Amino acid sequence: MSQCAAIQMASSPNLDANLLQAGKLIAEAANHGAKLIALPENFALMGVHELDKIKIRETDGQGQIQQFLSETAKKNNIWLLGGTIPLIADDENKVKAACLVYDDKGERVVRYDKAHLFDVSVPDTGEEYRESDSIEKGGDPFVFDTPFGKVGIAVCYDLRFPEFFRQMSRQGAEIFVVPAAFTAETGAAHWEILLRARAIENLCYVVAPNQGGFHLNGRQTFGHSMVIDPWGVVLDCYKTGAGFASAEIDLERLKKVRTSFPVLNHRRFFYK
Repeated sequence: MSQCAAIQMASSPNLDANLLQAGKLIAEAANHGAKLIALPENFALMGVHELDKIKIRETDGQGQIQQFLSETAKKNNIWLLGGTIPLIADDENKVKAACLVYDDKGERVVRYDKAHLFDVSVPDTGEEYRESDSIEKGGDPFVFDTPFGKVGIAVCYDLRFPEFFRQMSRQGAEIFVVPAAFTAETGAAHWEILLRARAIENLCYVVAPNQGGFHLNGRQTFGHSMVIDPWGVVLDCYKTGAGFASAEIDLERLKKVRTSFPVLNHRRFFYK
């Protein structure tokens, strides 16, 4: 078995302060025994304006945020999933929302760019979000190997698309990591339900680090970062403020569940 942790933050417009807090929380989770640690979406910056992320975008492979992730993973001897950070996109007026994964030697092993962009008006709140104004769409889902199991990444709004997770399931996913910044309204309504559904549908562990608190841009995020097992049981949940949820990933239990309840083998319809 391996310990994992989902870090929760209420990130600010101050990059240095956010990295300092992220580093402290990661160290705490590592000291707690976590070997696979995930940061929330936009952990490095929640700007006052949507376009603020463009000001701190980095070239792929270099920059302050990427250096922080690499050094922190190595220093704490962990695998670290870096939420999302803004990387240069094809459109000079946008960024890619990239989730970068570093191994325990500080080497980058994976990059996933957020595929589904949150362009919505939240019912009954007056809140509007247009991520496509500043973010360029990413690519297809995929699964990669780690010492803890086969991992697939989905970022925030990706959670609402079950076919996205099905593709990763077909590629052998055992753990889904879902960095997010769910709003307070949508989080209260759907966050836990959707996470547990994705775990149950695919008989996978889910590690879900979320932003949680009030932000200087006036936004409130839901928090409730959690770890869920393949039967849909919430193993740990950190509700509000900065901290982390942690739990064991037990691949032997996952195999037993899939063997005794072989729903994945009973699928009849397959879509790309």
